[in-house]
Amino acid sequence: MADKVKVVIGDRLGKGQAVAAGVEKAGGVPVLIPGPGADMKVGDVMNAEKATLGICFCGSGGAGAVTAKAKYGHDVEFGMRSIEAGITALRAGKRVLGFGFMDVEDLGYRITTEYLQLLEKEA
Repeated sequence: MADKVKVVIGDRLGKGQAVAAGVEKAGGVPVLIPGPGADMKVGDVMNAEKATLGICFCGSGGAGAVTAKAKYGHDVEFGMRSIEAGITALRAGKRVLGFGFMDVEDLGYRITTEYLQLLEKEA
């Protein structure tokens, strides 16, 4: 099941490599959008890749998530500043998670692991 969990990652400053490493470590497939302004493309890339989750980063933690909701109707949570807030949002059914700048491996790992656990419960 893990090989089917694609996580799109977009960072306003073109980062996200550490989060991508965490997604991969948890058994997910990271899709890292390159370059500055990548957060604004999360919804587009999720749609193109048929991805399960999106994680975006900017100063406010909201621009990419709001854009994904406006363009594609994704359930979003934004303005988050902790991994725990992301897990809570995921459990509430949100699939695009907007954070302030947090390019840390543990974020990608824990979000992916939690989502895989949610899938197991549904099966």
